[in-house]
Amino acid sequence: MASTTLSTAATPSQLSSCKSGIFSPSQALLSKPVRGLSLGKERRGKVNCQATSIPADRVPDMEKRKLMNLLLLGGLSLPTAGMLIPYTYFFVPPGTGGADGGTVAKDALGNDVLASAWVKTHGPNDRTLTQGLKGDPTYLVVESDKTLATYGINAVCTHLGCVVPWNAAENKFICPCHGSQYNNQGKVVRGPAPLSLALAHVDIDDDKVIFVPWVETDFRTGDDPWWA
Repeated sequence: MASTTLSTAATPSQLSSCKSGIFSPSQALLSKPVRGLSLGKERRGKVNCQATSIPADRVPDMEKRKLMNLLLLGGLSLPTAGMLIPYTYFFVPPGTGGADGGTVAKDALGNDVLASAWVKTHGPNDRTLTQGLKGDPTYLVVESDKTLATYGINAVCTHLGCVVPWNAAENKFICPCHGSQYNNQGKVVRGPAPLSLALAHVDIDDDKVIFVPWVETDFRTGDDPWWA
């Protein structure tokens, strides 16, 4: 029994060798390198190298980049211009483009004024508002012989810009704002308006009534036109 006990007991040399870790499974495992971590480092190094090293033939060409920018700019310009052109025409007064750079007269409904139809529905000495140059309200004058006068009278008062109505009973234009008065041709006869009403030529082109800017001497006063 004593011999058996002694044989199974560990010798001091064996104990010291166990302490050094030669026969310790846990210490042997700790001493082994972790392959997963080392492979991860190697893979990250390869990825970094691939990300930082771009072949020379893959570098974008500046000329190609400029060409693409020009194509993009041209592609955007076409639809932009298509939207801006109609928007610009919105601000052009309607009826422009008549004969001699004039404006086609418009009635209260926005229709072109036709001379033959106008004199049939408007009596002698009639003065009715139409749309004239620059969209200003302008009187179309019918003479006593039922023909259109060769001039139109701008209805904007020269005092503070009110629209002056025609008073057929008094045969004159009377401003309701401050009492200015003009005769049947638009010449000022009572203030505070300082000037006569502006004039416009009346032409007929293919039966359409055309207002043309008046730049000659004012036949009512003999002076140069203040509105020209």
